[in-house]
Amino acid sequence: MRVQWVIAGIVATVQSASIIPAQSAPSIPAVELVRRVVSNELNDHARHGYWRYWVERRSQSGTRLEEQVETAQGPLTRLAASNGQPLDSEAQAREQARLRHLINSPQEQARRLDQFNEDEKRIGRILALLPDAFLFDYDGLDGDAWRLRFRPNPAYPAHSIEARIFHAMSGRLWISSRYMRLVRLEGRVDENVDFGFGILGRLYKGGWFRLVRTQVSPTDWKTAQLEVHISVRALLVKTFAHETSETRSGFAPVPAGLNLAQAMDLLDRSQPAESLAKPPAFPTPAALLLTK
Repeated sequence: MRVQWVIAGIVATVQSASIIPAQSAPSIPAVELVRRVVSNELNDHARHGYWRYWVERRSQSGTRLEEQVETAQGPLTRLAASNGQPLDSEAQAREQARLRHLINSPQEQARRLDQFNEDEKRIGRILALLPDAFLFDYDGLDGDAWRLRFRPNPAYPAHSIEARIFHAMSGRLWISSRYMRLVRLEGRVDENVDFGFGILGRLYKGGWFRLVRTQVSPTDWKTAQLEVHISVRALLVKTFAHETSETRSGFAPVPAGLNLAQAMDLLDRSQPAESLAKPPAFPTPAALLLTK
């Protein structure tokens, strides 16, 4: 499952860069630092590794613990536990049948891959907006991370829906001073965003998000925590809240270029479902300890 496009552009893989002493003050304007980080992220995306990890999703309807494997055909996800309890035999059989259908359906695989690729392109488009769509100011150091504040750039022409939504936010971001990585990002919707003069819909002010990333290898960083809380009205008829709360942990590398069938085989060789009710301990690098 992927996060809706409202926040999709925030999530991107980043590459390593020159090591910079955490104690030194930045010698470049804040926007140029952001531009450099965005460039690193976009350039590295094609060279990222492949990973297996746990995803705990929390919503008003309960919690889901899933095991996810990244493949060249997009991620493969298997439900392991629901509301803290391992799946019973019937639920396990349904989950296996769902995955087998995917493995045996070229049409479903093509549909999922198209959707995955479109999401990845959207991530790139919105990430590329950061340096131009916002104004940035340095706001101090948190450990080894520079903290910056951002606000909409009034001179930026936000024409697309994606740009208009993203441009309506302000907040803070943290950048690793040692690796030039995006560590954390927090934002809030400052004003209502209308679509079709409010006839087609409205994104209400006050919505917020939080993203935290963690280093999983010398060259790869992954999303570790994600919170999205927004309220949207569609077609003057229905107002609904989109609530996303995810925690990812237990990152382990897998061979590059796995296909879905190989990922399925990898999952089939996992431990019994009873041992999956509690995910492995979460990595705790300095990036995750930021609390300001």
